[in-house]
Amino acid sequence: MSTALSEPTEVTVHSWMPSSPCGAGCLPAEANGVSMPTVVVRWCLVVSALATAPLLTAGWLLPRSWRTGLQRRYAAILLRCMGIHLLVVDHRGKRRHTGGILVVAGHVSWTDVLVLSALAPANFVARGDLLDWPVLGSLARRMRVVPIERQSLRALPATVATTAGRLRAGERVVAFPEGTTWCGRAYGGFRPALFQAAIDAECPVQPISLRYTGRGGELTTGPCFVGEETIGQSIRRIIRQKGVTAEVRLAPIEYPGECRRDLAARCERAARGDERIDLAAHDILDPLQGVAGTAAAGIEAAERLVA
Repeated sequence: MSTALSEPTEVTVHSWMPSSPCGAGCLPAEANGVSMPTVVVRWCLVVSALATAPLLTAGWLLPRSWRTGLQRRYAAILLRCMGIHLLVVDHRGKRRHTGGILVVAGHVSWTDVLVLSALAPANFVARGDLLDWPVLGSLARRMRVVPIERQSLRALPATVATTAGRLRAGERVVAFPEGTTWCGRAYGGFRPALFQAAIDAECPVQPISLRYTGRGGELTTGPCFVGEETIGQSIRRIIRQKGVTAEVRLAPIEYPGECRRDLAARCERAARGDERIDLAAHDILDPLQGVAGTAAAGIEAAERLVA
């Protein structure tokens, strides 16, 4: 969760850090607007929901079994408050894994966290400075976020070890292997580093395909959170849209094996499926960041990135 949930902060940039060419040019020219009364109602609902969020993580107030179900329903309700419908297609088959599992998906927006939380509550691997933010930092600590310091490559093994420990304890951990948000019409390769946690913990990985569509089923970049946009601007745009659906496809789980690069490649293929992207939707394309027309090209680009 690299750019999700708050105002972007300035960080030291290194050649290995994830970046995306997506920006203002990827956003729709105009929001597919709803009426002003609907906008007002949505704002009231969103503010009310956010105000009650800390109660869902208060261990002294609610039993753990209650919190799990409430957190899932809360995420689904907050999505609906913003006008986003949720559609889930399950291709996992009859077998279900009940222990620790690493969930991986492409990263489009801060709303991805709500979408995946609506499926099942989980620990999220998130940018480390999230814990220092005034309001959301406290909530992130209660949610037991696994911090990842993008500025420090030396800190990465500790993040992998923490993630592996959570998986061994039977927990569900969500990571966005692209490392930053993309608009959904282009995407970055799955970096292999965090997949080492699944290998170390001997836990399977659940690849998830996540895309946002409009009323006619066409791909929309309206919910994406890219470039220099602030969280406030993003929320305002999303609330004014209508007919947005978060489409989730649960692919069959992948077993870890012994090579994190192979595991990352397999999971990327599973998450992308037959998806094709529109490179013409971008003003600037950086070939070093894994922009690809097919999943195979994305995997090839990922091999050039630092683990």
